[in-house]
Amino acid sequence: MEQIYTIPVNEAFDAVIEKPECGCPICMLYKRLQEDELDIILGASMMEPDIRIRTNELGFCLTHYNMMLERRRMLGMGLILESHLDEVVKRLDGPTVLGNRRAAAKEALGELEESCYICSRINKNLSAMIATVCYLWESDPEFRRKFNKQPWFCLPHYRMMLEYASKKMPKKLYNDFYDEAHAIEKKYLTELKGDVSWFCKKFDYRYDEEPWYNSKDSVKRAVRFLGGSFGEEMENK
Repeated sequence: MEQIYTIPVNEAFDAVIEKPECGCPICMLYKRLQEDELDIILGASMMEPDIRIRTNELGFCLTHYNMMLERRRMLGMGLILESHLDEVVKRLDGPTVLGNRRAAAKEALGELEESCYICSRINKNLSAMIATVCYLWESDPEFRRKFNKQPWFCLPHYRMMLEYASKKMPKKLYNDFYDEAHAIEKKYLTELKGDVSWFCKKFDYRYDEEPWYNSKDSVKRAVRFLGGSFGEEMENK
């Protein structure tokens, strides 16, 4: 019986089967989570004290700052930034207690560069969805068939699935999971490598009269495969 938490996972895997050009189903889940978090943080939740404490402490990465700017909700961003800048001032000046304030300030600012409220939220929820993928593969024969119909998984999310499954699944089941996921990945990687190689050859005059086959977009596809959701964001800039 389908549960609420399994619906997004099933929908993403179904969507990719219907339209293989969508690519990695985990990337699709990532993008949905990202859109939800951007809408939430620029909505009423920006005034909730516990959320503002976290955004003040963590700030945002450049990618998510830019995505928030694209939504043009400037008052919301202004309010978030007003209190976040207070936190930056504290870190810039270093701690008030005795000690090496210069070194402490440098370390505190470095921590801020590596943190992002939206990334932390997405990563937490995406980890739960990857756990759901593994659970469904293990418990639902219909989902396992969907899994094996996927065209490919991006390399970062493929690794994340294997890492979770290796820790949570019995060894025999994990070996089966690995073999099925690896077969999908190896097939696509072999095709992709051939397409990229042919793309490069097409710039040699000796191949002028040869068709492009499936290689014209192979460089972009390789970036999506290697970089996952980040690769898609770079491709769309």
